Amino acid sequence: MILDALLAYLHFAAIFMLVGFLAAELVLVRLALDLSGVRRLASVDMAYFMSAIAVLVTGILRLVFGAKGADFYVNHWPFYVKFLLFVSVGIVSLQPTLAFIRWRRMLEAGDGWQVPDAERRRVRRLLLLEVHLAAMIPVFAVVMSRGLGA
Repeated sequence: MILDALLAYLHFAAIFMLVGFLAAELVLVRLALDLSGVRRLASVDMAYFMSAIAVLVTGILRLVFGAKGADFYVNHWPFYVKFLLFVSVGIVSLQPTLAFIRWRRMLEAGDGWQVPDAERRRVRRLLLLEVHLAAMIPVFAVVMSRGLGA
């Protein structure tokens, strides 16, 4: 029981970190995107990635070692919807990450390049899509935890 509580806490802490870093990206992409701003954005994006890994690892640990057991999760369709949403967020996050890398390289070249406003807006829309997809995950977590959808 203590292990289950600890794993739940670690999983929730990782989720809160992930959401926090995603919110930070949304704020940072609206600020000045000079070289230092883009480097900061890239650092936060790396922390976002690491928190996503922590969410995945702690989720797997809960699946394997949690009190409910793996059968509880794998026999409920909401588990698969949650996982699909999580993977979808990860897939959508690839484009902003690649944009941050490209922006940093262009700015480090030092030829007066600036992040185009259209590209900034596109990245912001993708970040908002990530937020909306991630916001659906708790809906299915609640359905699953209540044993609905079996």
